Amino acid sequence: MTLRVGRIPFLVCAPFFHDFLEREKEFPDIEFVDGPPSAHCAGLKDGSIHLSPASSITFAQKPGAFVLSPKLCTSCSFEVRSVKLFSRFPIEELSGRKVRMTSQSMTSVALLRILLELRHGLKPVYVSGLAAEDSDDACLLIGDMALEENERHRFEFDYDLGSLWQDWQGLPFVFGTWIIAKEALAPEVRPVLDRYLEMTERSIERFRNDISGSLDRWLAKYPVKLPRLLVEDYYRVLDYRFTEERKESLVKFYRFAAQLGLLGVAPRLEFI
Repeated sequence: MTLRVGRIPFLVCAPFFHDFLEREKEFPDIEFVDGPPSAHCAGLKDGSIHLSPASSITFAQKPGAFVLSPKLCTSCSFEVRSVKLFSRFPIEELSGRKVRMTSQSMTSVALLRILLELRHGLKPVYVSGLAAEDSDDACLLIGDMALEENERHRFEFDYDLGSLWQDWQGLPFVFGTWIIAKEALAPEVRPVLDRYLEMTERSIERFRNDISGSLDRWLAKYPVKLPRLLVEDYYRVLDYRFTEERKESLVKFYRFAAQLGLLGVAPRLEFI
């Protein structure tokens, strides 16, 4: 049976997937499905994919349907650089102002609402959309779009959500987890799943050992309009280890999201 893997074509996910590029035919029992985090969240819920480094909140949106990899996540040390609020006003002045929320990641949307409403006591007017518009007072961007906006300098203020969370909670934020549908634990699929997760760990290690060569392969398939040195430097702030500290942080995030009514309940973490 084929293991269907959600692959996110963002720089942040390059370490997970670079080692498989142009080698897909070597893995006939694995199918890669490209798409943004929002697409893979939907795919996990409707059963069209088995696993993905998806938005963390996805695990909590369908209680009991998923397990997590205990080793892999997408996190940062203070700033993440690719999940940012860009604003024409200081963050403390955003009550009543229009804040455009990315449609690519529900985790980032939930995190920003938690920071604005629970940390700062603000009540902005939220609107949905993929990119910043001229009429926006502020906008939340993620992934390569956020990295590219950093270079444009169109907004007077910008706020890194990873830094805001760590300043507030004293913990690194977990933007993505490897979410696995329980269907992938079936006897006919489990051996493929276990082998794939082991290969993904090796892919991360190879990326760390040769960032430049790994990026050559990645950017040939998924190019970005960013200076090469900036791209390589980006990986200094990213960390893919799902430590106990990060698991504690994820539990706190779920509790705050439930407090705001963004989740029905804050789930217990369940691992493969």
